[in-house]
Amino acid sequence: MSTSAATVLPQGAGYGVVVGVGFFFAFLMMGISWLQNRFTQFSTKSSEEFNTASRSIKPGLIASGIVSAWTWAATLLQSSTVAYQYGVAGPFWYAAGATVQILMFSTLACKTKMNAPRCHTYLEIIYARYGRSAHLVFMFFAFVTNILVGSQLLLGGSAVVTSLTGMNVYAAIFLIPLGVCVYVILGGLRATFLCDYSHTLVLMVIILYFMFTAYTTSDLIGSPSRMYDLLQQAATQRPVSGNKDGSYTTLKSDYGLIFGVIQLCSGSGTVFLDQAYWQRAIASRPTTAVRAYILGGLAWFAIPFGFSTTLGIAAVALTNNPHFPTYPSVPSSAEISSGLAAAYAASALLGQSGAVALLIVLFMAVTSCASAELIAVSSLLTFDVYKAYMRPTASPSSLIFVSHVCIGIFGLVMAIFACIWNAAGIDLGWLFLVMGLLIGGAVFPAAFSITWAGQSREGAIAGCICGLAAGIIAWLVTAQQYFGEITVSSTGREYATLAGNLAAIMTGLIVTVIVSLFKPQNFDWSITREINAKHSETIMSDQGAPGSQDAVEENKTTSTLSKSAPKVIGNSGKGGPEASIELPSKEDMRTPRPTDGDMKADADLEEHPAKLKRAFVTACVAAFVLTFIMDFLVPIPMFLSHYVFSKGFFTAWVVISFLWVFTSTGISVILPIVETMGFLKKFAKAVLKR
Repeated sequence: MSTSAATVLPQGAGYGVVVGVGFFFAFLMMGISWLQNRFTQFSTKSSEEFNTASRSIKPGLIASGIVSAWTWAATLLQSSTVAYQYGVAGPFWYAAGATVQILMFSTLACKTKMNAPRCHTYLEIIYARYGRSAHLVFMFFAFVTNILVGSQLLLGGSAVVTSLTGMNVYAAIFLIPLGVCVYVILGGLRATFLCDYSHTLVLMVIILYFMFTAYTTSDLIGSPSRMYDLLQQAATQRPVSGNKDGSYTTLKSDYGLIFGVIQLCSGSGTVFLDQAYWQRAIASRPTTAVRAYILGGLAWFAIPFGFSTTLGIAAVALTNNPHFPTYPSVPSSAEISSGLAAAYAASALLGQSGAVALLIVLFMAVTSCASAELIAVSSLLTFDVYKAYMRPTASPSSLIFVSHVCIGIFGLVMAIFACIWNAAGIDLGWLFLVMGLLIGGAVFPAAFSITWAGQSREGAIAGCICGLAAGIIAWLVTAQQYFGEITVSSTGREYATLAGNLAAIMTGLIVTVIVSLFKPQNFDWSITREINAKHSETIMSDQGAPGSQDAVEENKTTSTLSKSAPKVIGNSGKGGPEASIELPSKEDMRTPRPTDGDMKADADLEEHPAKLKRAFVTACVAAFVLTFIMDFLVPIPMFLSHYVFSKGFFTAWVVISFLWVFTSTGISVILPIVETMGFLKKFAKAVLKR
């Protein structure tokens, strides 16, 4: 991969952004955590607060967190890659293919609140329902998912940082997560939400900056009409294989449609199996979780759609322009697959300022998503490895310590894997297309674990394992059949990865359903509702939880915090102490003494069951209706009719992308402020009184 064509910034700029901005957020989080511990009832010294944000986050901030967590390096880079390769079909299918999973996940978020309101991780549900063997199988898929997602972030981000600044790629890989680890350790899950919000704010501002520049002020493009003309010229010189008339302005794109299907399969795995999304459902208020995920999905659609409908197709339009970094040559397929289309377009449109803006927005995307992955894996390691198998009687203080250590460990692990991919010549595009076939088999078994009482342990395990085997076999056989060899190049092609992704996810579905129908479980959801619930007084008395030294220490900490400053949050749930004694069985996942957050979950579940049921119906209707519109009603007629955009239709398409980005800004930037205005006023008064 050439790293010099778009290098318009000095190495110092790369190190300044990666290290300087990263530690700026670390110090910012240090201050926020101090204020939080001193002036609110939410203490980062509580395990419940650290890992679940006391289950008190409002829908606007959850939606902002979803937008941030789902905005990977790939969201910006890979969407621009498919825009360069397939034209306007690429951004649409990237956005539509990956929004569906967020909308569908709203049903799982609601079911989690109904059937496991006190869980910390989705693997706790697996353990309580199916036992140790299934727990270990799903743990494997969970960690594979997080490792692939985390290493993709660093792989794509470091490639562009290196391209724009000449910074050493391995230095970028290890330095990018450094500051993130620091601020996540300082503030926990709530820290990720607060930093996600600030990252999303910057992201929206810079995306609008690129859009207004490209379509209104740029001397090179300046209007949708001019962009359309340049795309028509590009189609005559470099027609798109599989597109109607080779046009860049049509949804009749064979390879674009194939990519859309791969995106549906791959995205399902990275949402349904990533603890980061379950964690946001767990952290949300029970009766607003559905609204948060629907808003988050609709808001996220605008990110790849608006960004790559600007920079991705601008790279196509400006390839023959002397300002383009690779001029007079056309970018190589390796450069495009590495995610450099956006970097080239930003440099061509705005020179150094464009490169700086892209560097910042990419760093924000990488770090915000990385923070979600770090706290997610930390929760899995803490509750599903350490607490479940190593020390069931872990005290709250030891859980916090383990969480901190695990954040640092996973930050190092994902950097090591990113280095391995880079050294092996595996780029972002290859990893993105292949990921779904490795994890797709567990998608439906994981979803059914909280939604279908009939799924059996044997069905869940068989679906995961058979899906993985079928995906790998179909992938390698197709690569050999179509290209006559099994290499990195052949296994990263569209047909091979399509076959693998479809085989994995469909085999997982079919096998788990068939096995479970032959031997259904008929599961009683009251079992999962008891995860982390209060045990009988006899158990607590025997184990000594109420009077244990850990409980005493935790109460002392809480008492000290309570006396140190006025408290301004009284009814959202306080992250209290967790239990210190467990039962040595499937019920290892239960804690004897409930936290205030747990009691809040009890209240919502008991007082508002009708609301939860209505929310579930809303989630189902919204998910299926919006999915039908995005993935069938809009694209399929345009695909089957072979429609090529007119100049007027293309202009309307661009205007829609602007409107959607503005709407997304309202949901993810303005709504959280509106929702917390009352708290901010009380908080300001409490601080000023000191």
